[in-house]
Amino acid sequence: MFLLLWCALKGISPTDIVVGIAAALAATVANLRLMPQGTHPLDIAALVRYTGRFLKQSLLAGIDVARRAFDPALPLATGLVTFRPSLGRGFARDLFTTISSMMPGTLPVGEDGKDGLVVHCLDIRQPVAVDMARDEARLRRIVTRSRPHG
Repeated sequence: MFLLLWCALKGISPTDIVVGIAAALAATVANLRLMPQGTHPLDIAALVRYTGRFLKQSLLAGIDVARRAFDPALPLATGLVTFRPSLGRGFARDLFTTISSMMPGTLPVGEDGKDGLVVHCLDIRQPVAVDMARDEARLRRIVTRSRPHG
């Protein structure tokens, strides 16, 4: 994650990547040394799986959005869907909403006043709420799991 942040801030060139790897390693070591003993705030394996799934889904959704944009024959059924997050208000829910906003074809646009998240999507016939519930469960495993530090 530190390397991705470095690349976002500095850019991607051979020199920048080499320096970025060194900076990311130093930041990771410092982060692990400063972390309180006895807990590990993230499930790293779940984070890797989530990141891989996010990248795959982003690519597939981006291709779908591009196809719909360039082929008028493909159906659009735009509209709003309400998703009821199980994450309570706070950091984890805000993180989920932010990540969801980066997914092509869907965009959280607000709340419904009943603790639901209103999501604009290109095709309301798709299982948007079901997919979001799966993604939320995956994110929950990353941010709420504590385990012994070893």
